[in-house]
Amino acid sequence: MKLAFALPRRRKQVNRSMAGNISLFILLAFFGAFMALPLIYAINNAFKPLDELFLFPPRFLVRHPTINNFGDLFNLLADSWVPFSRYIFNTVFITLAGIIGHVLLASAAAYPLAKHHFPFKGLLFTIVVLSLMFSPQVTVIPNYMIMSWLGWIDTYWAVIVPAFAFPLGLYLMKQFMEQIPDALLEAAKIDGATEYRIFWSVVMPNVKPAWLTLIILLFQLLWGSDGSGFIYAEQLKPLHYAMGQIVQGGIARAGVGSAVALLLMSVPIGLFIFSQSRIIETMATSGMKD
Repeated sequence: MKLAFALPRRRKQVNRSMAGNISLFILLAFFGAFMALPLIYAINNAFKPLDELFLFPPRFLVRHPTINNFGDLFNLLADSWVPFSRYIFNTVFITLAGIIGHVLLASAAAYPLAKHHFPFKGLLFTIVVLSLMFSPQVTVIPNYMIMSWLGWIDTYWAVIVPAFAFPLGLYLMKQFMEQIPDALLEAAKIDGATEYRIFWSVVMPNVKPAWLTLIILLFQLLWGSDGSGFIYAEQLKPLHYAMGQIVQGGIARAGVGSAVALLLMSVPIGLFIFSQSRIIETMATSGMKD
């Protein structure tokens, strides 16, 4: 007589020898160190005195570290007629407003594209995909014409509003929302949830990896913006513009330029390191299928 049930299969385990683990660790460490070389080089350049910066062949590591580059940078910023805190405020405001506005707009537009049926849905998504092919340089003139027609030239909104139309964000949110089972949304509707409640309480928590990744991408885009072509008033310029003006001072400011490069890249890198574990964790636990 055959048994009516089957014993559960044991999960196969991958067995590697100690030598294999060590080899894999060495290989990953080599590639990790290779990818970190530009960052290590930038850090060393920021602490090099001028005589080491102009050595040929250049030295990778600093021999006599100094903080004079940062001291000279702060002295130059202190002599500016616009306070340094003003540049920081401009950058933080533009970055936060652009990120919040785009995440909300892209999520609200992606939800009906992913989970509702309406006329010309496929055509609209095709336009979104085609817009990914255009580089930012192509859209500068149309953006300027629209901002000029709205009267927003020389204001924060000339940089913030174009960031709302970042096409990659809409595409990313739509693709993630399509992975949410329709049965989950139907269950919420049966419980009496409205479309707005489903969007905020069901959809958005389940696409957390998408909007976390989108925040990092937009932060890098807006943090590095200098507002050129749209903002002319000095008191409205972002931090990247002020740092760029300092670097253009000539060879004598090569050390200051290295310090500027380190300061500008440290914030996006710190944000990525802080958010990386959360993104990987949410990606690993958010996969759902019908």
